[in-house]
Amino acid sequence: MVRFRDDWTVERLFEELGAFGAPHPRFGRFLEGLASAETIPDEQAQRRFIEMANRHLEPLGAQLRQEGESDGYPLFHLVQPGHGSARRPRNVIFATLGKPDIRFTDALDNDIEIAERADQVLVYDRDITKDGLLGRDLLTWWQETRHVFDPQEATRSLYARMKASLPPESEGQKNLLWLYYNIHQDNLPDVPALLPEVWVHWDHKTVRQRGVHALQNLRMDFLMLLPGNRRVVLEVDGMQHYTRRTADGSIQPDSTTYAATMAGDRDLKFRGYEVFRFGHDELRDLDTARPLITDFFDKLLGRPPGRPPQPA
Repeated sequence: MVRFRDDWTVERLFEELGAFGAPHPRFGRFLEGLASAETIPDEQAQRRFIEMANRHLEPLGAQLRQEGESDGYPLFHLVQPGHGSARRPRNVIFATLGKPDIRFTDALDNDIEIAERADQVLVYDRDITKDGLLGRDLLTWWQETRHVFDPQEATRSLYARMKASLPPESEGQKNLLWLYYNIHQDNLPDVPALLPEVWVHWDHKTVRQRGVHALQNLRMDFLMLLPGNRRVVLEVDGMQHYTRRTADGSIQPDSTTYAATMAGDRDLKFRGYEVFRFGHDELRDLDTARPLITDFFDKLLGRPPGRPPQPA
């Protein structure tokens, strides 16, 4: 394609690569490869290619954007405005058993410390690359911080700790966590980690104390950090999302509760999160939920239906 006089046309090349039928993430990785220093070992030539490519990507609402460097050369990643965040997470607080007591040890650098009840949460505080947070990253962090050196034992203990954070009454959340890790059990290092009970807001005051100024949806049921700085939120909606308990103990529909949930969703979306909601009843039964969850993650992760993730 590059070196010979009788090169293929661009259309022929894309046909041979299967690019026209490729899921968006796969084609995105192809474009990133074309822009990499391994393909174009000259920074000025890289930037000329980026300028040319972005003219064609702009009408589609996408662009190749520099995100860091490698060996002195710029790294470019395909992003869509409105998708993902320009910032990478610094602290991911998840698997919550109770509200942590957080303080800043260095406010300028956003360094935090769990002052009390540190056993109530897990804090992933390592760099998250352009590939997102993969299963191998999470497991390595767990092994090194918990000194569990057998991979199988580390996998079991990490899963057990995450499962323990789920609300006991939410079979839907338990089934979603179990199905994700069961479906991908042969490829866990190569798929994004699914993190339960993740803090998105934190306030030392309670919602009642903060009143009308309280932040909504303090915790996410599940979070995935995908390539391109995509932040994907999965919520499992039980009755508490649209009902309230009255003084006599009965449960009634409540539009105010539902409105607060939707307001929280809008806030997350404006901040670059993608939010997907499941009804609790969709996930109540494992056998019924399995094809639903399999199809959902095939689409989310850009895989052809039924094809397992390929090793990185």
